[in-house]
Amino acid sequence: MNSSAVNDSSATEYDPTFLHARREAIIVFLVWVVALLWSVPYCYSHGYVSGVTPDSLEMVWGIPSWIVWGVAVPWLVADVFTTWFCFCYMKDDDLGESDEGDHADEQTAASSVADADRSTGAGQ
Repeated sequence: MNSSAVNDSSATEYDPTFLHARREAIIVFLVWVVALLWSVPYCYSHGYVSGVTPDSLEMVWGIPSWIVWGVAVPWLVADVFTTWFCFCYMKDDDLGESDEGDHADEQTAASSVADADRSTGAGQ
């Protein structure tokens, strides 16, 4: 194998925008996995207990405790984390210059042609 080909592939540098997006996606995925690994086993072990009567069911704020600790609390923690993550951790990256002006001119020209066709009946 050619040594220059190996050097070229190992010297590949990724765009900083890609690196930020990948890092943020990994963090979101890991938080999702942690929530899954808490909620599913907790709800299974505390919610599917045999021999539970309505009188012996533990309640928190009128809700079965396994729902509060297995679903509601992780949901609230995830909401707080998501809010912090979005407003404090995620970064806006410069994506370069926008071509919005060019597209707007093309759309205006296309709508003018369509209007002219409708008024003359050429489009029918």
